[in-house]
Amino acid sequence: MSLQQDLATRAGNQCELCAATDNLNTFLVPNAPTDGVDGHAFVCTTCQEQYENADKVDANHWRCLNDSMWNANAPVQVLAWRMLHRLKNEGWPMDLLEMMYIEEDTKKWAASTELMEGEEAIIHKDANGNLLQAGDTVTLIKDLNVKGSSLTAKRGTAVRRISLVRDNAGQIEGKVEGQHIVILTQYVKKQG
Repeated sequence: MSLQQDLATRAGNQCELCAATDNLNTFLVPNAPTDGVDGHAFVCTTCQEQYENADKVDANHWRCLNDSMWNANAPVQVLAWRMLHRLKNEGWPMDLLEMMYIEEDTKKWAASTELMEGEEAIIHKDANGNLLQAGDTVTLIKDLNVKGSSLTAKRGTAVRRISLVRDNAGQIEGKVEGQHIVILTQYVKKQG
């Protein structure tokens, strides 16, 4: 069987992201550890175009991730995780990201961002110079007043499953007392 036939069988002849049944293609997920079935997803042209071109993204189209994020196949999980991160400013994707279960190796693949030509990698480091990655747990090393809130994030508070601010090496995001906040990396230290 060909790669296309294998993927079509795995996907039940529908897009593995939105369940569309027309205009389906094999799609090699960027930074895949393999170029076989385990590195590809079976997606429609709409999902592929929106994944590859941020200007074409329709946030409502991606509400389909509520279902597809539970797909057992790593390439589909990676695409779902990346799209939820891209759309996190919409609000609802953050709730889905918190519920999403993804193996550690798959999460590293998902968090490895494909750099555009000429773009430099943004490296996030804690107060001690340790490399931070999406999903890490950090501890606050200073009491922090949260802007726009009466909340004070206390020193010693653990912030689990952080996400990295893609365009700012000095900022991460996480939840403190149920509130999603942006934290300066100079005020955290990595656990473990």
